[in-house]
This record gives sequence, C-alpha cells and structure tokens, in this order.
Amino acid sequence: MKTKVIGKVYLVGAGPGDPELMTLKGRSLLEKADCLVYDALANPIMLAWLKPDCVKIYVGKRAGHHAMPQEQINRVLVESASQYACTVRLKGGDPYVFGRGAEEASALYAAGVPFEVVPGISSAIAGPAYAGIPVTHRACCTQFTVFTAHEDPTKGESTLDIAGIAAAHGTKVMLMGMSRLRETMQALMQAGQGGDVPAAVIQWAATSRQRSVTATVATLADAVEQAGLGAPAVVVIGDVVSCAAELNWYSRLPLAGKRIVVTRTREQASELTTALSALGAEALELPTIKIVPPSDRKDFASAVVDCPRYDWLVFSSPNGVKKFFEAFYAVYEDIRELGGARIAAVGPGTAAELKKHGLMVDIMPKKAVAEELIAEFDRKGDEFGGVANVTMLWVHSEKGRDIVYKELMKRQAIVDECIAYNTVPETEDPTGARARLVEDGADVITFTSSSTVKHFMAMGIELPKNCVIASIGPVTTATLKEFGLEPHIVSDTHNIPSLVKAIADYYRK
Repeated sequence: MKTKVIGKVYLVGAGPGDPELMTLKGRSLLEKADCLVYDALANPIMLAWLKPDCVKIYVGKRAGHHAMPQEQINRVLVESASQYACTVRLKGGDPYVFGRGAEEASALYAAGVPFEVVPGISSAIAGPAYAGIPVTHRACCTQFTVFTAHEDPTKGESTLDIAGIAAAHGTKVMLMGMSRLRETMQALMQAGQGGDVPAAVIQWAATSRQRSVTATVATLADAVEQAGLGAPAVVVIGDVVSCAAELNWYSRLPLAGKRIVVTRTREQASELTTALSALGAEALELPTIKIVPPSDRKDFASAVVDCPRYDWLVFSSPNGVKKFFEAFYAVYEDIRELGGARIAAVGPGTAAELKKHGLMVDIMPKKAVAEELIAEFDRKGDEFGGVANVTMLWVHSEKGRDIVYKELMKRQAIVDECIAYNTVPETEDPTGARARLVEDGADVITFTSSSTVKHFMAMGIELPKNCVIASIGPVTTATLKEFGLEPHIVSDTHNIPSLVKAIADYYRK
C-alpha cells in the first residue's frame, strides 16, 4: 500500500563505534534530521548532533532483547516519511552489511517512499584494524571473506556454506557469531579449516571498551571464555592475526580504554571530547550546565551598544567573549567600530576566543584567575597610563565572582558591568550519559569551572569507585574542596589543551 509522502528516509551507517568514523554526509544528515530512528550500536554521542526538536525513536536490538520487531521498524520508517521531511535511520556499522538495511529499503520502496543509503564503515574491517589486524596483507593474504553465524531463524535451513568458508583462502571475518563461537570453530575444523591458524576476537571494537584476545582456531573459544569476552564482537581467522603484535596501535594510545566524563556545556564539550578521543579515550558527555541569556537582556544590549566609549574592555571568560560579540555584530558591522579600547582577558582560553575576532590582548595573566588579572594590572598598568579614572567595561557571567570589579574600583577605575550570560543547570540528557555513568562508571571526571562542580554535585550522582578527578585550575579546585573532593589532576595552564595533557601525563606515569 502506498503512503502519503512528504519526506525522504536516509539509511545511514553509524560506523563501528568511534563517532569520528561517521562519514561527513552521515553527520550532516543527523544535524538536519526531523526524526531519528536508531539502533543500540550507534554511539550515543551522535544524539548530541541532533536539532533540539528532532523526534527520537529507539528501536535497538541486542542478542535476545529487541526493543521493536523488524516489521514494526519498517512501518515506523514508512509512517515517519508521511510526517517529516527528513528521517534518518541510523544503523551500527554499514546498513547493508548484515544490518537488515536491504529489508528496510524494500519496505520503503513498496510504500513509495523515497530513500537513500549512506554507507558506513563496517566493523568487519574497522574492528580488526583497531586491533592491529589488517584484513589483507600482500605478504600473506590477498582476499578476505566476511560471514555471519547469526541467520534468520525462520529460514528453516542454514545457508551458511561452512565447507566453502573453510576452503576459502585468505582472511575470514565473522560478525554476530559470539553465541555460536565454539560450534562454528568446530564446524570449520571439521570442514577442513586448520586448527593451528591464528585467530582473534575483538569486542566493542573502536570504543574505549575494546578488548581482544588472540589464539588459534582450535583454542579461540577457550581463550574467549577465559577472558570473559562477549557480544558485540568481531572474529578474525588468518595469518594476518599475527600482525597484531606489531600493529596494535589503538591499545598503545595513552588514554586507550579510559572512559572520561565531560561536564562542560553541550556547545563547549566538542573541543575536550575531540582531544580526549584522539588519545584513545571514550568521552562521556554529561553537561552539568548550560549557557542562557542574562536576566536583564536590556542592560546587556545597552552595554554592548555603548562599548566604543570605554578605554578598556575586560573579559572574564570565553563564554563572555562569545555572547558579547554575538550581540556586537547584531548592532555593528565592522570590528573597527569597537573603538580604541584596550583589551584585558582572564587567561589564555579567553584570549584565544578574542583572537578569533582579530583582537590581541594587552593584559593577560598566565593563570586564569581574577586575582592574577588584578596583579597583572598592578604590574603593567603604568605602561598604559595607570587605571585611575579610566573607564572599563567588565564582561562577565551573572553569577561570576566580583573580585575584578571590587579590586579595579579600589584602584579608582571607573568600572561598568556587562552581564553577558547566565549559567543554569542542564536538565536534558539526550544521550543517556547519566544512566551510563551510574551503570558503567568512569575512569575520570573532568571539571572546567566552579559551575560544573556545583551543578554536578547537585545531581546527586555517587562518584564511581576509584574515579580520578581532574580540575582545570585553582578556582575549580577550591570549589571541589568545598565539597570535600581533592582533585588527582590539576592542569598547569588553565585551558583545555593543558587539561588533556595533564590527564595523559597522569596515566603515562
């Protein structure tokens, strides 16, 4: 039966686990999706890429646990096309590699729904690669075979060509076969597969939970049982498995296997997440705060309009810079209309944000704390004619510390406040990060401001056992201590690159 169509359905491969292995086209579609229908194996962090009003429908499947039967999933996709312009069906790995993507595409075709397939990187090649196993190697293997031991139970008779697989040359990769691993290895050996051929299992490939074992075809099931590995996993058979000793690059990353909680705002989390992921960590984004407009928007707007008349502009945070210039460019077209004001910034992170607008700072302390900024004014103020009777616009958050204002006023500066934003608790958790932290724990929790500490503690989440606490600087550390927490890691320079380096150095030691 044809359906009334207003939109299109995209069958998108989410890749094997690492969100950075998602294709550019796949991410672009997620960002504009009106409706998302997604699986269990799609990395939850991808949900943070969605529009706030995107409708999310979970249809995930695990062995023995189906949130929704396949026939119903097909109906959901057809119905979604009659309601939304852009529906994304997000599937782990590649939609057409043992992923029932073809069945869903056929259902859409039968209903007259336009669809498009966006391939994803299959765990059949990514899993071995992340474990140091190339599926082909010119010296020993010029072909590979991919098969699954998980067949449609309604077929009545297996179509798996065990004899053909056993006789095939090169590498053999098995997906979705952990529940029948021992039986499949025995069947292959009975069909002529050499029992002494190297074999491996990679569980949770391309994630911080990745674990692997290497053995032989004859001993693989015992090795897996002893190691406690289970689904989801990729099985590899062939001489290429021997390459893992040299080529297992992923496990050598300094933060491989570590789950690290990022408590920054959702908009700011990506910088820290990307840096941690590059070192092998799984970043669990659990924003504790979000940035909202100030209570008095009219005063903020007036302060921005009047900014050209000040001798100094003093910025306390990167967020203050962002919000200030969003308002500035709504009024002025040219950065030169800022006037001749000198610029002061609390710390290198704030200075880096100003540099995006072509502005260099005149005064910036090495340590990103208000007290150091005042000390810097005392040290260098005479170079600029002092601060007495000088007009200053102090750009900061609604709940920020007032040290800058009080100390500059003591020095007879004429200081006006520009409250650019407010920090409030983040109440939404679209990726389910809170539940994952409670259920699975974490190795490190990062705090990048006093606000992230206060709002995390207000959540009432018990800190995981043996969890390491990382602080971006002394003010954040002081707030942690107010709650009886002593950070294990404190970055030297109070910015994200320094925090990431400090975490990596901690684990290198």
